[in-house]
Amino acid sequence: MRIVEPWIKVEKFDGKEIMRRIERACRTCYRSEDKITDESYKNLLKNCISRGHESVLEHEKITVRIYNDIGSYKDLTRHRFASFSVESTRYCSYDKDKYGNEISFINPIYIEDKEVYETWKKTMQEIENGYKKMKELGATTDMCRDVLPHSTAAEYTMTANIREWKHIFGLRANNHVHPSIRQVMIPLLKYFKEQMPEIFDEIPYDEDFKQEYYAKLSVEEF
Repeated sequence: MRIVEPWIKVEKFDGKEIMRRIERACRTCYRSEDKITDESYKNLLKNCISRGHESVLEHEKITVRIYNDIGSYKDLTRHRFASFSVESTRYCSYDKDKYGNEISFINPIYIEDKEVYETWKKTMQEIENGYKKMKELGATTDMCRDVLPHSTAAEYTMTANIREWKHIFGLRANNHVHPSIRQVMIPLLKYFKEQMPEIFDEIPYDEDFKQEYYAKLSVEEF
């Protein structure tokens, strides 16, 4: 059994260029392309958002890769206007060398009570033992996945347009969602705020959620 930490990898993008492309698309409505300047996208986007004219945000998309517990992707895949490719527990047989012959579980760092945490840890070990025993008895991976808990680590790729990201953050970065969701959504939202403040600055998040709980975020070429 391995206890691992969640992470987020964001495709490298230029936030300003994304917003300028959205501006160019938006100005088609008014045939006001002649009004474009180096900074004109700022007021235009703020005005569009304040008026609810957010369909223009759908012209651009961003892809991220997330490594977290399977409970988190069960929540996120409920968002209809996003695309997901998810590590399959039907085909990934965790007793194989490829996975180190063990199951990886995301560390629930937000469980601060030592006794509760140790009980969780013991339960995960028992689950791994049961998974391996089922495989030894000839069970298929399809059968064995039925014992996997929400804590099981899995990687997934998620793509959404800018409007949908705005919607997702509005629902998934507050204190009403599970801590494992906040672990990935809050640092991701904060990064989007840095890159595209005109679009994401007004979205609130749970500021009381401890920063040491945040998943590690990196920016990469996909």
